[in-house]
Amino acid sequence: MTPVNDDAPRPQSAPDRPAQSDAGKTSAAVARSASGEHGAGAGSLADAGPAGAPAVRKPPRWRRWAVDLALFVGIFLAIQAWMARDVPAGPAPDFATVGADGRALSLAAWRAAHPGEAVGVYFWAEWCPICTAQQGTIDGVQADHPVLTVAMQSGDAAAVANVLAARGLGWTTAIDADGSIAQTYGLRGVPAFVVVDAAGAIRSVSLGYTTGWGLRARLWWAGLSG
Repeated sequence: MTPVNDDAPRPQSAPDRPAQSDAGKTSAAVARSASGEHGAGAGSLADAGPAGAPAVRKPPRWRRWAVDLALFVGIFLAIQAWMARDVPAGPAPDFATVGADGRALSLAAWRAAHPGEAVGVYFWAEWCPICTAQQGTIDGVQADHPVLTVAMQSGDAAAVANVLAARGLGWTTAIDADGSIAQTYGLRGVPAFVVVDAAGAIRSVSLGYTTGWGLRARLWWAGLSG
C-alpha cells in the first residue's frame, strides 16, 4: 500500500463563473423577442403579397343589384320596342265590327261613350295562356278606366260570348275573328294593351304580360297629357 504523501500538489478546482447580471438577462430576452417578432412579421408580409399592393374590395351588393336591374329593364324595353316596331304612330286606327253580344261595336263609338278620357284597347285570345293569367289584372284596371277588349282569332260572337261567360268576365269585347284588326295595329301576338288618349292618338303599347299598376300608370299619364 502506497502511503499518502501530504506534500504532493493537489488539483485546483475550476474557477467559478461570474453570475449573469439582471441587465444582461433582460438584454438577451429582448434580443430573442425581437428576433421572433421579425420572423413572424416577415411571414405575414409574405402572405399579404407584394409590398404596397392595394387590397381588392368588392363593390357593394346593392350596386351589383342596381346594375342587374338596369340591364334587365334595358333588355325588356328593347324587346318591347322591337315587337312594337310596326305599330302606327299618331291616331289610333278606327275599326267597326260586332261585339260579343251581337251588336255593332266600333272604337269611335267606345271613345264617344267616354269623352275626355284615355281608353285602353286590350287584344287577347281564347287560346293564349298569358291572356288567361292576365285577365284578373284587366278586370281590376276596368274598375278604374274604360277598356275595350278585342278577341283575336277566337271564333265568332257566340263562341267568344261562351268563353266570357265560362270565365265570368263582363268585358265589352269586339270580335276580330280573322285577326285583321290586330294586323291594322301592327300587332304580331297577344296579349297587347294599347293606350289611346282623349284626342284619339296612340300613347303607348304594352306587349306580353303587364302589371296592373303599369297599365294604370300609362292610362293615368295619357289622361293628364292627352
